Amino acid sequence: MANLTNKTSRCRRNKRRTHWVIKAPNLVSCPHCHMPKLPHRICPECGYYNGKQIVEKEE
Repeated sequence: MANLTNKTSRCRRNKRRTHWVIKAPNLVSCPHCHMPKLPHRICPECGYYNGKQIVEKEE
């Protein structure tokens, strides 16, 4: 196993880790029922996608 020749400083290590973030999902409102949903997916509340009912939902 290779050994370090120079120790990586905390500053340099943390600069490399600046992009390790969790991003919130991008939500859009459903045009049919106005509930938040993921884009390009069937609405889990009403079952509509692109103006058409894809999944039958019980009321």
